[in-house]
Amino acid sequence: MTSDPGPDDHSTPAGPGDPAARFLALHVRGEPLLMPNAWDRGSARLLASLGFPALATTSSGFAATLGRLDGHVTRDEAIEHGGALVDAVDVPVSADLENGFCVDPADVAETVAAAIDVGLAGCSIEDYAGRADDTIYDRGLAIERIAAAAEAAHGGPQRLVLTARAENHIHGRDDLDDTIARLQGYQAAGADVLFAPGVVAPDDLRRLIEAVDLPVNVLVGPRTPTVPELAELGVARISVGGSFAFAALGAVVEAGRELLERGTTGYAARAAEGRAAIEAPFSR
Repeated sequence: MTSDPGPDDHSTPAGPGDPAARFLALHVRGEPLLMPNAWDRGSARLLASLGFPALATTSSGFAATLGRLDGHVTRDEAIEHGGALVDAVDVPVSADLENGFCVDPADVAETVAAAIDVGLAGCSIEDYAGRADDTIYDRGLAIERIAAAAEAAHGGPQRLVLTARAENHIHGRDDLDDTIARLQGYQAAGADVLFAPGVVAPDDLRRLIEAVDLPVNVLVGPRTPTVPELAELGVARISVGGSFAFAALGAVVEAGRELLERGTTGYAARAAEGRAAIEAPFSR
């Protein structure tokens, strides 16, 4: 399977005022959408001001703003956070909704419906169960969950771009065959975009992309190919996860240690750059 359906062939209808249609139209195989993950209203406005045409939330970055680790945010908190980012910017926003904050497919559909209600253009649902005894949902249940999410995403007057995530490779299960089978199942169940974080080797990515028809998102990191290389492989979307949020926190740690340990303020130049950067986007 090598063809890219494109926005005109998809179940989400095009329309200039429809954020889901605008968002889906940005997914072009070989011309990847660069979609950074914002962690609060301020970071969303700043990233949008830089020219990014769409944003996503980050579950880990948002959790950090609450003084928590990833996986310790409630559904209500995540939905409210997604709605706040929608309200903050004029570009489409997609929410990282983890595993839907539930197991049952009907409850996953409720999560997606709540995402639509706050104006999100997209969301992702993953197959990570979060249990020590079995970290990944059984494939059949995982597909049922995506089917329920897709029905909620596409069945009403307001649509949502559904990203289905196969979590094998970031939870100790480096089984590319199973990952591809899962993504093919999610495609058949009605997903709009496919995502397997942790698949980074060019040959693995090429095989995965050629095995499906839908746009594929790649999470970039130290071991991933460059953006031009990912484009050459046929990637349609690139996200950064929590890395921007943690880069910002890393800068705070660096500044704090400098002041504590050396008593100097070399961080002032970076602070001035940040202060200047927010002047325009924060003044509206």
